[in-house]
Amino acid sequence: MTTTADHEPSFVIDVVYESHRAAAARPPKERTAAWLQLIQRQRSRAAAEEAEFILRLAELCPDEEDPPPDHPGAAKTYWMSARSEFPGVSEFFVDELAAVLGVGRGTAAHKATRAFTWRDSLPATFAALKGGELEERRAQIFADTLEHTASRLAWRVEQVVLPEASRLGFDALKKRILAVLLELDPEEADERRELAAKASDVWVEPGADGRATFSAEMDAEEAAEGKEFISTLAVMAKQDGDPRPIGQIRCEIHSLLIRGAALDAAGVRTSLTITAALESLEGTSAQPGEVSGHAITPAQLADLLRRVGALGVHTPDGGQLTFAITDADGRIIATLDLEQLQRRVMRGQGADPPPPTESYTPTRSQRALVNTRDRGCRYPFCPERAGWADHDHVVPHAEGGPTTCTNLCCLCRHHHRLKTLAKGWLFRMEPDGTLHVTTPSGITRTTQPWAMRRRPPSPPPDPDPPPF
Repeated sequence: MTTTADHEPSFVIDVVYESHRAAAARPPKERTAAWLQLIQRQRSRAAAEEAEFILRLAELCPDEEDPPPDHPGAAKTYWMSARSEFPGVSEFFVDELAAVLGVGRGTAAHKATRAFTWRDSLPATFAALKGGELEERRAQIFADTLEHTASRLAWRVEQVVLPEASRLGFDALKKRILAVLLELDPEEADERRELAAKASDVWVEPGADGRATFSAEMDAEEAAEGKEFISTLAVMAKQDGDPRPIGQIRCEIHSLLIRGAALDAAGVRTSLTITAALESLEGTSAQPGEVSGHAITPAQLADLLRRVGALGVHTPDGGQLTFAITDADGRIIATLDLEQLQRRVMRGQGADPPPPTESYTPTRSQRALVNTRDRGCRYPFCPERAGWADHDHVVPHAEGGPTTCTNLCCLCRHHHRLKTLAKGWLFRMEPDGTLHVTTPSGITRTTQPWAMRRRPPSPPPDPDPPPF
């Protein structure tokens, strides 16, 4: 469905028409069913319209001003993804789309990929979506399954499967597409798998009550072999008397393997930052937060040290223990390790922000504070952690920007390159660390440091306190 500023979307007509029909003397259940089907058609048409505007935005983001391959700032090919490369389109297009839609870069890349696939390889599917004749989910299955397939072959598969698509469930539709694809061109399966592998990755999906799902896309035989290996180990544990459910055992073995706890992993070690409010550790509050005693003065630091000692908190072997000292508004003032905290207390000193440096490179204390404050890339919706991020001068050092914590923020290498090389972007940071990013299309997204983000509200008072 194409719209312009001078034309209303076509589905508005359907809404008015259907509303008159609904007013007729139809049984309530039939009217309700008719409205549900209407909403489904509207959703399909809206998805098609969104895809058309995504394609239009891509046209408005040519790659003419991207760094050429021989430029020092050019993107490294080994960091590229098959879902972020569109011929003639800027490498930063996906980032702008993500900011416009308010989603992560991966979601934006997926939306862009399916829009290009619908237009270039699946025209009949795209037309059916525009007309509200095919549900968005089924159209997406076509795009996801055939995105790495040559346009001509994808079109042939579409001609066979599309007429029966609405009669197939989602899983059955995907299996049917794959079956026809193999039937029409079995020789190109390996090439398609290689293209799919280029877009593969691992994901962590947050779950309820502190749980999460860790997943990865890989070749089917690797996945089957991995599951069989884990299941074999779990059965052995069961035979040795482990009373837990077999699924729970499999999950624990999987966790041990991917975290390197059961393998040397070529000497690779991971580093985790665990944050918790001191009050929570003491059992006086359930509010999440950082280890912080709001300590600024020597007396407050001494109180923090006493409370930490009472809890038995200590630096783990081979690890680090960092205390983030914040004010009442959640702004981090300083970061101290246990030895620094003890030394300051012994000397009667308080906690101050790291001093500025004339050097371009941040000091160790500045890096510690910025990493703790930001916890990851500060570009909106970017999940990259601080350990993989650069310390960027928001106001460039070459333009007089100071090397201070109020002018430094964590940006992953990709978004550091975007800020430095892409035209028309604006980054602005407030003294408390709040960062505003404005796209060339005028959309502004704002992120706050982790410690300042809104925390869960206090529980409501008991409406029926004792005596009952």
